[in-house]
Amino acid sequence: MATDQLSRTFSALADPTRRAILSKLSRGEATVNDIAAPFAMSLPAISKHLRVLEHAGLISRGRDAQWRPARLNATPLEPAADWIDGYRRFWDHSFDALQQHLAQEQKGNTHD
Repeated sequence: MATDQLSRTFSALADPTRRAILSKLSRGEATVNDIAAPFAMSLPAISKHLRVLEHAGLISRGRDAQWRPARLNATPLEPAADWIDGYRRFWDHSFDALQQHLAQEQKGNTHD
């Protein structure tokens, strides 16, 4: 099991159901029943996904009588976004270099 925060974040984000749950929670807190509604899976399966997200620090769960509403905690996403952003800069630079190369090639071919 992943021990550092970035690994826990990416591990939690690896599953499309968990990404969909985070998307729903980005619009506000929700109960397990609310979260489970659009999915064709059992409440225990949804609860397992919520535990993974909670372990990663991506959600927190409150206590409101018998309800345990979940809410998004986006803070752990910032280091993940920063890590990914480094690769975005790499690709931007690579595409810029490719564009310059193609422009030079095209310029050279127009003089033939």
